[in-house]
Amino acid sequence: MNGSDDTGRTRRRFLRAAAAAGVVGVAGCNTPGAGGDGTDTETGTDADGGGGGDPEQVGSGRSPFGDREIGGVTIAEMPDLEGELTVYSGRGEALVGELLGFIEDRYPDFTVRPLYNSAAELVSQVETEGQNSPADVFYSVNAGALGTLADRGRTQQLPQAVLEFVPSNFRDPDSAWIGTSGRARSIPYNTDALSASDIPADIMSFPDTDAFAGEIGWTPTYSSFQAFVTAMRILEGEEATREWLNGMQELGVSTYGDEFQIARAVADGEISVGLANHYYIQRVLARRGSDAPLSTAFTRDDAGAIFNVAGACVLDTASDSTLASNFVRHLLSAEAQDYFARSTFEYPLVPEVDPVGRLPPIDELSPPEGVDLSQLSDLEATISLLRETGAL
Repeated sequence: MNGSDDTGRTRRRFLRAAAAAGVVGVAGCNTPGAGGDGTDTETGTDADGGGGGDPEQVGSGRSPFGDREIGGVTIAEMPDLEGELTVYSGRGEALVGELLGFIEDRYPDFTVRPLYNSAAELVSQVETEGQNSPADVFYSVNAGALGTLADRGRTQQLPQAVLEFVPSNFRDPDSAWIGTSGRARSIPYNTDALSASDIPADIMSFPDTDAFAGEIGWTPTYSSFQAFVTAMRILEGEEATREWLNGMQELGVSTYGDEFQIARAVADGEISVGLANHYYIQRVLARRGSDAPLSTAFTRDDAGAIFNVAGACVLDTASDSTLASNFVRHLLSAEAQDYFARSTFEYPLVPEVDPVGRLPPIDELSPPEGVDLSQLSDLEATISLLRETGAL
């Protein structure tokens, strides 16, 4: 069987799943309100999206496509796509390939040509190619890569018709990029060992929590962890962050390779608590069932509560800016937002679409003020501090 047959079958599976979920004819269709060192290659497929080759990890984010009513704007209500589009994707094919194929298959005269790599490598490629880059759209796993391209003058302003889909805190203030899905920093904990009241609401107090001695895990090589430490440096200062890193090591913190491993280790009782993006917990629960002794806590108004986004921008080399911006709009469709919720357990950013799993609504989270998400890509000083303290 050739590759094109495989691709077609994959896309047909998405169409069947979407139809079963009721997202081809979505209820509640409202108009949107106005309103280098491995740090980008996490778990093999997506800098923060998981996937990878672990038997339990593969497909663990894919909850059954059951019926549910969702709001938002359907693809049928969006402008048609016609032409060819090159998308540089820092999101892994295992997570978004089906979605891109689903969008492409909607339009007989539209072709999307994705190039998959880490976000950092693709930013470098755009810079190296200069004005000869074939890229039209950059699809990133984090806001930092998008901010880097904007700072270097490599983006075009998105039209208001695209920007109005998500709240202003999930898009660039200068309209250079827009978030498409989100991830919250969280605290997975074992419910056989701890209760919700045992989890501090302040991340800075973790090193002083005796119940965590020898019972907590972290992932210093993981880009989301490094972005979290970067946020701590911004909010708390260099010295306080150094003390926190040293205190965690004195507490006997265990090191893991990625945050899915942490969520699984917590569920297994290997450790009682960890630091991880929220969706890894939901993936373990999806595989093991609701009886697994695993739950999620969130800190408040601090670095431990950082909410980062995957997102997209139109590059300055786009041959058809209207086509490129309309494609980005499709990533904010009801179908696409529900796909993110169901397939990766990420937070949809369009307010009319709810998350899936044991998660609070996005407006009940308490991320800190005063942190520009684009700043979280500035990891050089963070990596130096992690090495200096022996965490890395």
